[in-house]
Amino acid sequence: MAELRITRENARFQQWEALLTNRTKRHRNREFLVQGVRPLTRAVEEGWTVRALLRADDAAGSTWADELWASTSAERVLLSPALHARLSGREDGAELVAVVEMPEDGVARLEDSTRHGPVVVFDRPTSPGNIGTLARSADAFGASALVVTGHAADPYDPQSVRASTGSLFALTVLRVPGPGPVVEHAHAHGYRIVGTDEHGSALTDVDLGGRVVLVVGNETHGLSSGWREACDDVAAISMVGSASSLNAAVAGSIVLHEALRQRG
Repeated sequence: MAELRITRENARFQQWEALLTNRTKRHRNREFLVQGVRPLTRAVEEGWTVRALLRADDAAGSTWADELWASTSAERVLLSPALHARLSGREDGAELVAVVEMPEDGVARLEDSTRHGPVVVFDRPTSPGNIGTLARSADAFGASALVVTGHAADPYDPQSVRASTGSLFALTVLRVPGPGPVVEHAHAHGYRIVGTDEHGSALTDVDLGGRVVLVVGNETHGLSSGWREACDDVAAISMVGSASSLNAAVAGSIVLHEALRQRG
């Protein structure tokens, strides 16, 4: 495929730059930017569709960048160094930036995963970084999917993608308006729903084996009333220090590790 060269700010460039900050345009166009070696490598390895690959037109590429550039079936775009730096997320410019296709939402995709671990729900998270951190833990501890529900930060925000260090691409990722579709799917396919809350049962006493949906609440307000009512059980993490609570992504990570331990 021939290379496209862009040396000045034009409509195509403005469209890509908007993906950094404008979630409405990301979801309208169903595409987002991926920056950095690890995330981009994982996106390609996991079979996500790369629509365009961008690099600076004066870059002396690494072996990794040159091989990916030569082998990609995506559109290849050479940008002026100044334009590329604006998309790369770093002052010195990541070698390659990819425009990646966003998959469709829909709870039916939960059954498409090749993994058999828990489904992790993050209810109304406000921090993209927390979404990425929980995605990283979900990948590390064998979860099959990450579902973001309610009015929430965007899992495809560049901060989320970077924080996941590529783990976002190993999971089935969904955005769902509220608990309803996930709860219906869980009941239809034999999942138990376990929430996290300081007033729940001791984490090690809660059954996290088999088909389970693990629900992590909002960083400030915890579980919504809808999720609280849907839970078959609620688990609490024991703490002994002066901290009144844990970061939501950290709490979710601890529960995921316990679920992995119980699965043996």
